[in-house]
Amino acid sequence: MGKVAPVIIPSLREMPGPKRRPYSLKRRVVILGCGQLASEVYHILVTKRRMTMEVVGFIDREPSQVSSHLGSPQIIGTYANLCEVVEQFHVDTIAVCVEDRRSVLPVQALLDCKTIGIEVVDGHQMYEEESGRLSIDQLRPSALIFSAGFQRRVLTMGVKRVVEVLLSAIGMVLLLPLCILIGLLIKMDSPGPVFYRQMRVGLRGQPYMIWKFRSMYSDAEKSGPRWAEKQDPRISRVGRILRKLRIDELPQLYNVLRGEMSLVGPRPERPVFVDELRKKIPYYDIRHTVRPGVTGWAQTQFRYGSTAEDAHTKLQYDLYYVKNMTLVLDFRILTETARVVLLGEGAR
Repeated sequence: MGKVAPVIIPSLREMPGPKRRPYSLKRRVVILGCGQLASEVYHILVTKRRMTMEVVGFIDREPSQVSSHLGSPQIIGTYANLCEVVEQFHVDTIAVCVEDRRSVLPVQALLDCKTIGIEVVDGHQMYEEESGRLSIDQLRPSALIFSAGFQRRVLTMGVKRVVEVLLSAIGMVLLLPLCILIGLLIKMDSPGPVFYRQMRVGLRGQPYMIWKFRSMYSDAEKSGPRWAEKQDPRISRVGRILRKLRIDELPQLYNVLRGEMSLVGPRPERPVFVDELRKKIPYYDIRHTVRPGVTGWAQTQFRYGSTAEDAHTKLQYDLYYVKNMTLVLDFRILTETARVVLLGEGAR
């Protein structure tokens, strides 16, 4: 029986041998693609000033745009010489940020890099992990369908519900003297009821009435609903303090007991704004697959939303929470909420 000749993959055979790279604690990242997602990933890595990552450049399809210098982020290679670029610049991680992967993704080159130990990650995954939100504009439905998130384990959801009911009940009892004092201050400050009820969109898109301490004058929306703004003239003197301390939300503990809300979840929005936003923002209704919360991931990570653009960014944080919802994340959000309340951040 004759000897069997070894099989050598041509692309691997042509790759240069490993070179000794300079010692560094930072992972060197090259971004595959030059579209919107690539720009977003680069912006996140740079603005966060990651001490463990360094972007060395972009890989583009067109060889005419390749630059030989590395100053500001530039195109340092093409799909055709991806493996050589990885070797030349001592790349540890390739972030794949190509929008149309079916026709242009350099599959063989990426496989070659993967098999010699180079980390290859999806651009959406890197954006999510580094920013704490989902990049939704270029996100394909298949990326959500086949993702590992959106778990709804019965035990986790049961424990979450029991804990939030207990905390809400205890909180309402302990905070009763404070609520009576707030009620007296509201009545002394301006005419009108102590509590304010407003229609919001909740779980599975069902409307419900949310309870809050009244922080606006009684005729604040006689000309119709609109987004809150800085130094909003509709807000009363006591209401401004309540909003600054975020204690106008305390009556929502009653909504939690009724099962209309959770302590942690996406903040509920008004139907008039939901109808507007779901037309402009992709995947908007995914936030309605869980109960809305008294506080949420977006509230601890982003400023007060007062425009459609702010709502777009807040949805990215909301989808991150819906996708990665755990009891540990809930505890982190509650801890961060305490910090936000104490510092008065983002109130309006």
